Amino acid sequence: MKKNIIFTGLVALLCLVSCTTKKEEKEEAGKFTVTNPVSIDTSFTKEYVSQIRSVRNIEIRAQEKGFLQNIYVDEGQFVKAGQLLFRIMPKMYEAELLKAQAEAKAATIELQNAKTLADKNIVSKSEQFIAQAKLEQAKAEVALAKIHLSFTEIRAPFAGTIDRIPKKLGSLIDEGELLTSLSDNSTMFAYFNVSEPEYLEYQNNIKGRGNSTVSLLLANNKPLKYKGKVEVIESEFDSETGNISFRASFPNPDKLLKNGETGKVLMTVPVKSALIIPQKATYEIQDKMYVFVVDRNNVVRSREITLTGEMPDLYVVESGITANDRILLEGVQKVKEGDKIKFEYQKPKEVLNHLKLKAE
Repeated sequence: MKKNIIFTGLVALLCLVSCTTKKEEKEEAGKFTVTNPVSIDTSFTKEYVSQIRSVRNIEIRAQEKGFLQNIYVDEGQFVKAGQLLFRIMPKMYEAELLKAQAEAKAATIELQNAKTLADKNIVSKSEQFIAQAKLEQAKAEVALAKIHLSFTEIRAPFAGTIDRIPKKLGSLIDEGELLTSLSDNSTMFAYFNVSEPEYLEYQNNIKGRGNSTVSLLLANNKPLKYKGKVEVIESEFDSETGNISFRASFPNPDKLLKNGETGKVLMTVPVKSALIIPQKATYEIQDKMYVFVVDRNNVVRSREITLTGEMPDLYVVESGITANDRILLEGVQKVKEGDKIKFEYQKPKEVLNHLKLKAE
């Protein structure tokens, strides 16, 4: 009798659990929503890793050998064009100039004497010509000595900011040795690589060509407040990567940008017949993106997809699915491969109306 009571209670419990499970499954079934990808002409903002360079950045090197006698600037200082930066001890070059000037003076006197004697037919005219040549040579030596002396003063070729100064006062400087670098940061260049398909879309789309304005996202994920413009596209594709380099210029009145910084250029990329899906319909495993495709038997199948762009709430799909595939929109985290589900179908336009999208 006792065993019958236990058995009856167990059956009742199983029925209760079964009914509860079926009720939960029925409730969950109503939470699944399915839609289709949609193909439209649109545009999206894509990020490109960029290298930031000064409009002019040069190395300042010594043109003569000697001891570093004076340093007139400090690291990080802004200098004007023509401003004196360094002086290499000029004594030897001053002496060379004095010697060349003295030789030129002697050659002048020698020419005058030769001319006087030639006029009196005491010496031939060739003697006068030789003296003239010696004077010209002496003048050239004077000009060369002046150039060598001027090289002991290193001046800024343009206005800019001084970089690190590795040498200190009294250092022996060799010819060609680096003294510092000078950067003109009034305008900055951002170099970034674009794939061949994106390059072709950019060039072929009239609106895309007209709207070459880009933004710059800095390393702290904050945008530069000044907009830039794509000015230059290199002439060749990189055969290894299949990319081509773009150059955008950005104004830099606040001197926030420095040579050598990194950032991300944000460029609007026009796309014709782009395949769009909501981001919430995807899931990621080991850096790969997937969606659940619902087949004709209402069974969910995992499908890897490749993305080509991103917009608010949306992804642009390059490959993996088509506009005819039904994809799971709601309940992605509640199913697994091979599950058969009941769902509600929602038209793609209705889905997009609740998301952010810039269509053309």
